Amino acid sequence: MTMILERGDADFGMTTAFAHLFQALAEPSRLRVLQHLSTGEHRVRDLVGHLGLAQSTVSKHMAFLTDCGLVNARADGRATWYALAHPEDLERLAAAAERLLEAAGGQQRPCSHFSAHAAVVAGATGEEDPDGRRA
Repeated sequence: MTMILERGDADFGMTTAFAHLFQALAEPSRLRVLQHLSTGEHRVRDLVGHLGLAQSTVSKHMAFLTDCGLVNARADGRATWYALAHPEDLERLAAAAERLLEAAGGQQRPCSHFSAHAAVVAGATGEEDPDGRRA
């Protein structure tokens, strides 16, 4: 990232790669998947049970996270086991995110446009919105 901040001209390829990575991390359900994978390998059906999401939804998230290089897939017979590809790097990224949130005044609440989006998503999945209300 230092490279992109030090240069005056934006590197389109690098910017696009960063955007794809941050898109992967911007979806709350994908973050929950990553949190579960931080405890070890899981199959899609395990994650379905842990997260209460539809199998097709978890499978799509796994494909996205695998495509981004955040998750590795390991075939074992008919099952596929998923694990974090770079657990130490993701841990450092989470720590940096916590520091940024603290530097921004410790505001842990989502901004208004996120709250509106999360309410729509929560209504579709039956989950609670960021304010703890059921949509």
